Amino acid sequence: MNAKLTFGSQQAEETCLFPERMKTPGRNEPCWCGSGKKYKSCHLSFDDKINRYKFLGHTVPTRDLIKTPEQLQGIRESAKINIAVLDYISENIKEGVSTQEIDDWVSRITKEMGGLCAPLNYEGFPKSVCTSLNDEVCHGIPSDDIILEDGDIINVDCSTYFNGYYSDSSRMFMIGNVEPETKLLVENARKALDIGLEQVKPWGFLGDMGSAINEFCKSCGYSVVDEIGGHGCGVEFHEEPWVSYTSKKGKEMLMVPGFVFTIEPMINMGKKDIFTDEDNGWTVYTEDGLPSAQWEVQVAVTEDGYEILSY
Repeated sequence: MNAKLTFGSQQAEETCLFPERMKTPGRNEPCWCGSGKKYKSCHLSFDDKINRYKFLGHTVPTRDLIKTPEQLQGIRESAKINIAVLDYISENIKEGVSTQEIDDWVSRITKEMGGLCAPLNYEGFPKSVCTSLNDEVCHGIPSDDIILEDGDIINVDCSTYFNGYYSDSSRMFMIGNVEPETKLLVENARKALDIGLEQVKPWGFLGDMGSAINEFCKSCGYSVVDEIGGHGCGVEFHEEPWVSYTSKKGKEMLMVPGFVFTIEPMINMGKKDIFTDEDNGWTVYTEDGLPSAQWEVQVAVTEDGYEILSY
């Protein structure tokens, strides 16, 4: 599930996680990360490097956003359910299926594997998964009345909670005979995500990723939604930072090993303008009625690149 533009700062206020990790230990004291090693041989040089970037005026992640090996493993376990659910949908989605059936699949499989569906009742969202068709940009609400038809495209956005950890990803599905121009949109949306992934490197910036996605999409004649974006994710459903896909190279938050976030650009065939359904307060549509496509992965920055956690 995407992060709304106004959500990032609100979440930071709600979740001041691991206050002990915000304290800087002495050189010979245990490291703040919980490794049991002395600070000088664990995160001292890491912190010094982050502080140099901060001194230069860059936005840097706080320690609560840097996941420990234990937390990363917890997210991976959650992601096993997340991936299994989307794999099942991939094998069973077809013309004639209702979006409520998709919601039922997600609920059943998640429960059978011991997890919870994170979207259910989240800020009032009424279902277990988001199903967004055609000109729906995101946050589509499953219904018995919405039946997949030949030529539809649909994004299924699955978010999972398991043993204290969150995973979040989405996939696009094309139903039957999709118009060539729409099919190309779906394919290029996936390519845009891959282009963004190439820019996920330790000590780079989120803006490097966002600008690469935006430049590619503009070269295809598309637009990227700038009002809704990705987010940190793992210990909480939505963590800082809010992630833009229309940002500039060298800007936004510094990416460091252990930092986990989602890449989920919403790419419109036409203009970037969107609006939210006044009746349900959730579903977002393109203003011009043209299709929109989105793929989402959850990634962890590593020492030499990235690890895809859920997809």
